[in-house]
Amino acid sequence: MLRDAIRSLAEAKIAPYAAAVDEEARFPQEALDALVANDLHAVHVPEEYGGAGADALATVIVIEEVARVCVSSSLIPAVNKLGSLPVILSGSEDLKKKYMTPLAKGEGMFSYCLSEPDAGSDAAGMKTRAVRDGDSWVLNGVKRWITNAGVSEYYTVMAVTDPTKRSKGISAFVVEKSDEGVSFGAPEKKLGIKGSPTREVYLDNVRIPADRMIGEEGTGFATAMKTLDHTRITIAAQALGVAQGALDYAKGYVQERKQFGKPIADFQGIQFMLADMAMKIEAARQLTYAAAAKSERGDKDLTFQGAAAKCFASDVAMEVTTDAVQLLGGYGYTRDYPVERMMRDAKITQIYEGTNQVQRIVMARNLP
Repeated sequence: MLRDAIRSLAEAKIAPYAAAVDEEARFPQEALDALVANDLHAVHVPEEYGGAGADALATVIVIEEVARVCVSSSLIPAVNKLGSLPVILSGSEDLKKKYMTPLAKGEGMFSYCLSEPDAGSDAAGMKTRAVRDGDSWVLNGVKRWITNAGVSEYYTVMAVTDPTKRSKGISAFVVEKSDEGVSFGAPEKKLGIKGSPTREVYLDNVRIPADRMIGEEGTGFATAMKTLDHTRITIAAQALGVAQGALDYAKGYVQERKQFGKPIADFQGIQFMLADMAMKIEAARQLTYAAAAKSERGDKDLTFQGAAAKCFASDVAMEVTTDAVQLLGGYGYTRDYPVERMMRDAKITQIYEGTNQVQRIVMARNLP
């Protein structure tokens, strides 16, 4: 029922704008409005804060179905979870009430600020500083590659509170867009997901109340890593969705396209390509859904399974979308058809929330 509902909504209210959102590199406001109106913009927020209280698998299905028609739009529910999960996992009850309630109502989105110009895969090498001053913390630094920056109202920011302790000296904070000293860089000009703004976030003597620290001082990095164990699965869901969207489109095309007097779907070479695409998507789906169930239960092997799902599904997405372009031939290479957009959008799933090389390191360190 959930899948049917979100698919109908995605096809009616999100898909018609996907090409324009990509072409104009503009935020998919129509998608946000439709998701908020149907309470699907942040389904993971617990019921006690006014949210839908959806489990990890339901969240994955929502993201998958939106990504099937528009990956840029799927970053709305995905990044709302990424940005707010540190508060849910480690924040005080007061902090949860203060920020989960407006998020659930659709009054403001949440972004996640971990990466920096010189701290990508080595996130513990960050330079953003937070210094205690009475009842406040004062933040200074630059965060890079921040999804939905400038559109989101709330930002989970990781900052160094004790430079002598490396990862154990990093703390997490909630920063608001309206806080004095917060500003944003120009939107990045990207290969794909053009409808999701990616910008730098500048923190210039941003003074925030001490009670906006998420969890205890020095626990920010641990919270950031724990968050990624859960949210990598949402990237797997995006990858799964875009792969499915590409297969669905290619399957329809090859049944209509005629060469040598018959539909190209009748040729065994084409059938084998489609069979491989479908098989790999199904394998990715099983891995992703199993990881979502582990996320919900908090299983011990979540770190391995989350990394495996993200890594495998995103590699599949890149392969399947590239094959979809191939199946459409010259048409696949043009912007008149959606598969070239899907191929460009799929690429980022191999990179963000930890590159697939980093996922392999994570898996190797956490072999079951």
